Amino acid sequence: MKTIMKGLLAATAIAVAAPALAQDIIVVAHGQANDPFWSVVKNGVEEAGKDTGVNVDYRSPETFDMVAMSQLIDAAVNQEPDGLIVSIPDADALSPSIERAVAAGIPVISINAGSDVSKGLGALLHVGQDEYDAGKAAGEKLAEMGGTNAICVNQEVGNVSLDLRCEGFGEGFGGSYTVLPTTNDPAEIESKVAAALSSDESIDTVMALGASTAGEPSVAAAKASGRDINVASFDLSASFLQSIVDGDAAFAIDQQQFLQGYLSANFLALHAKYGLMPGGNVPSGPNLITSDKAAQVIDLSSKGIR
Repeated sequence: MKTIMKGLLAATAIAVAAPALAQDIIVVAHGQANDPFWSVVKNGVEEAGKDTGVNVDYRSPETFDMVAMSQLIDAAVNQEPDGLIVSIPDADALSPSIERAVAAGIPVISINAGSDVSKGLGALLHVGQDEYDAGKAAGEKLAEMGGTNAICVNQEVGNVSLDLRCEGFGEGFGGSYTVLPTTNDPAEIESKVAAALSSDESIDTVMALGASTAGEPSVAAAKASGRDINVASFDLSASFLQSIVDGDAAFAIDQQQFLQGYLSANFLALHAKYGLMPGGNVPSGPNLITSDKAAQVIDLSSKGIR
C-alpha cells in the first residue's frame, strides 16, 4: 500500500511540476484584421490555435494609432494571458506597455515590426524579416533592371518598419529617389502616384510598401501613364501577383506573414507545455517573387495563406 501511495504522490508531484499547456494567447498588432496583409497573419494565428488547442485572440486599433495600441497591450496584460504576441512599429510609444508585460511574467514574442528592439524590451524572440535589408535587396534588383529615378510609396509614414524599407531601398537603388507619403486609401495612392509620374517624366521606378494598399494602385497609375515603369511591392496579393505574371509589375517581396502568426503562436504554446523556445530570431523573409514564381502562389494568396 505504501508503495502504491508513494507512486501516486510521485506522479502528482510530476504533474504539478510540469508546465501547463497555454490556454490563452493574445495578439496585439498595429494592422487591422480586415487589411488583406494582416488577415493572413490572423489566419496563421488561428490555424496555430487549432493545431495546438490554445485560445487565440487577435486585437488591433481601428487605425494606425500607437496610443490605442499601447492601451490594447495594457488591457491584455491585465488579463494575464499565457502568452502575448505584439508587433512593434514604434518602440518609443509601445515599450512601456511591452516591458510591463515582461515584468508581469508574461512570455512575449514580437512579429513583423521591431526586430531591432525586440530583445532589448524583453521579448523572447522576433519572427519577421529585416526590413532595411529587404528594402536594400529590392533597390539593388530594380537598379539592375535599369532604374535611375524612383518614388517609394509609404502609406504609414512613422511606422518604423516601412520607413526602414524606404531607407534600405534608397541605399540599394543608388539612384535618385523620393518618399511619397500617402494614407492607406488605394484611391488616394493611385491619384498621388499618377500625379508624381505626371510631374516628373524621368521617374522610371515605383517601390510600393504593401501590395494591396499601394502596389495595386501603383500598377494602375503606371499603366495609365503609358510609360515603361518598373513597379515592385513588398508583400503579396492575388491581383499584384497577376500583374507580375502579366508583365505589368516587376516583382514582390514576400515576408510570409502567415508564418509570423503561425510560428509565434506555436512557439508560445510549446514554451508553456515543454519550456521550448528557439535560440534566436526567426527570419520569415524576404523572398523575391518574380514572374517565374508568381503563378505558383496566386491561389494560396487568394486563400489567405501567402
